[in-house]
Amino acid sequence: MATKTPSRWAQNLAACLLMICLGNWAQPGHAQGLVRDAEIENSLKKIAAPLFKSAGIGRSTIEILVVNDNSLNAFVINGRAIFLHSGLITRLKTTEMLQSVIGHELAHITSGHLVRRSLNQQSAKTAAGIGMLLAIAVSGGNNNLASGVAIGAAGAAVNNYLAHTRAEETSADQISVRYMVRAGIDPKHAIDVIEIFRGQEALSISRQDPYAQTHPLSNARIRALKGQIAAYSGRKTATSAELHYWHARMQAKFTGFLGNPAYVMRKLKKGDRSEPATIIRAIALHRQGKAKAAQQQMNSLISRRPQDPYYHELKGQILLEGRQVTSAVASYKHAVALAPKEPLILAGYGRALLSLKTKSADRTALDVLRRARRMDPRDARMLRDLAVAWAKAGNNGMASLVTAERYALLSRFKDADTNARRAEGLLPRGSTGWLRAQDIIGASKIALRKK
Repeated sequence: MATKTPSRWAQNLAACLLMICLGNWAQPGHAQGLVRDAEIENSLKKIAAPLFKSAGIGRSTIEILVVNDNSLNAFVINGRAIFLHSGLITRLKTTEMLQSVIGHELAHITSGHLVRRSLNQQSAKTAAGIGMLLAIAVSGGNNNLASGVAIGAAGAAVNNYLAHTRAEETSADQISVRYMVRAGIDPKHAIDVIEIFRGQEALSISRQDPYAQTHPLSNARIRALKGQIAAYSGRKTATSAELHYWHARMQAKFTGFLGNPAYVMRKLKKGDRSEPATIIRAIALHRQGKAKAAQQQMNSLISRRPQDPYYHELKGQILLEGRQVTSAVASYKHAVALAPKEPLILAGYGRALLSLKTKSADRTALDVLRRARRMDPRDARMLRDLAVAWAKAGNNGMASLVTAERYALLSRFKDADTNARRAEGLLPRGSTGWLRAQDIIGASKIALRKK
């Protein structure tokens, strides 16, 4: 068992790094955050589920991750994740428009375009030649919805790698329309998305949205898409009210956290007491430092949906950031009871417990954060908290190991190597932790050699 465990862990680490790191070009000046939020990720799963079903793909097979970037873009780098820029999501005003983009990116995966790109990739001198780094990091305590993932990109080199050919675009259009029709989604919304980017090819590269650069538009492509959609005219289509509801909640959360709070408050209608408006109001008030008013808005939401784990989680976040730690712990605990398999909620609960600064809470936090790590080992903010919990428990070897894991996910391989070697010296030789440290040392050595 001791020899198999690190092997599996090494495979998970390698798969994780492969999914999010296709090179070693880090440009901090261009860093963005990857939104990690349990409610948003759940909403995207729900919205994508009909498309995945029509494509014959399991709901949990492909993740949908959100890059905190105001530009318009969507892309895939392998068969395991679809990346959407927050700017694109907020620009797509309807559930169906968002579904058309997800369906299009899904089509790139299912049609084998990524396999061909992988073969082309092999001719590059090094992985860094691809020119992209997607490395897990921490939000640094800002208001990026929850925790974050830092992403650095190397401009034109990224676009060159991500760019699809016109033939691939036409193929993806055809496949995505079929997916939408089978799922009962009106494919006309795909045209609405394309209309956003009409005329982009006439602009200079510096003025084009990234989506237009990586997804070439042409009049022939648009005519072909319209023709195919026309062939399905008369089909009965309808998006469920539930999906519209979750889409509206997701958009409200983006507005509250990413918009200017004063501007957001001015835009809200005073008499609007809908859930999306209340979400926006609660978050904006919180960001303005109006803790009591923000909590009143959250209490209003919870009174409407007392069994909603995401409302209890959001209240916990607001309380914790407002330094009302005891109340925050209670809210997170309730959220965990309602959604025990949500690792991001567990991670928030663990963070709140550590903030109590008692031995009992520290012990509980360690257990909670270890559970969160088993479900989602790529949450770097959780790893930071887990390292603190191990240190408070007096296990500096495990604290160093988890810190090494976090730095590996940040692509800070020198720091990963340093902490892994420290863990190697502190943990029992041959133990699972010691072997994991060996894996990180080996991976760091290879990564540093490529720089």
